[in-house]
Amino acid sequence: MSVAGSFYPAQAQELQRYFKHFEEFSKENGFVLAKKDARALIVPHAGYIYSGYTASLAYRELAQSGIKNIVLLGPSHRSAFEGVSLCSAERYATPLGTLKSSKKLYEIFSKEFSLEQKIEHQEHSTEVQLPFLKHYLPSCEVVELVYATLSYSVLSALIEKALESEDTGVVISTDLSHFYTLEQANRHDSVCLDAVKNLDIETLSKGCEACGILGLAAILDVAKKRGLEAQLLDYRTSADVSEDTSRVVGYMSAYLA
Repeated sequence: MSVAGSFYPAQAQELQRYFKHFEEFSKENGFVLAKKDARALIVPHAGYIYSGYTASLAYRELAQSGIKNIVLLGPSHRSAFEGVSLCSAERYATPLGTLKSSKKLYEIFSKEFSLEQKIEHQEHSTEVQLPFLKHYLPSCEVVELVYATLSYSVLSALIEKALESEDTGVVISTDLSHFYTLEQANRHDSVCLDAVKNLDIETLSKGCEACGILGLAAILDVAKKRGLEAQLLDYRTSADVSEDTSRVVGYMSAYLA
């Protein structure tokens, strides 16, 4: 838990207070769960105070889908490398307890793809998702994939393979634009939102500056091939909390079903 205590609370009780607040805030805002079985999520990975609510809406959708295995996919922020790294750990720790690694997914990815393997990534884009998974899908099993320099088609192949199993879902981790003014951020981020809504990879190149843009492109590619539809759930920026509109970061969440 390399970012526990910074990106999210390190204590279970405090973490549960966050989740309770997210649920109460969603009721105040009239959020209603859709009657669809989500197969994939797009969620942010900032500190929970900034983007936790946005992410929680997507996880609530996934929780009602009967998903048992999760492919957790995020961009590398700590190190540069070629390709995709597969976590070989048997368990993933969270303040709420551990999540098991999916032996099923691990064996598929190990045998059918040429992936680097690490016991621990210490990557916040994926780590911040683990408490959400433990809270909303407590019995799910997880495989963590971290990527750096590659073609999005490599990620598409991994996602396509995972979604062949009806009990498997995919979580795509990405924030949107970084450190623009609020007006500039909204302009850049609207491109990302349009691309997701319309499953249009080409639109991403017209101004979307998501740090996980390769993951976004991959899930849009697979969704279009599989006939999935995207539903945007929330968009906001760090200015909603900090009130600093001079240097903001954008966040969105969506599900695909």
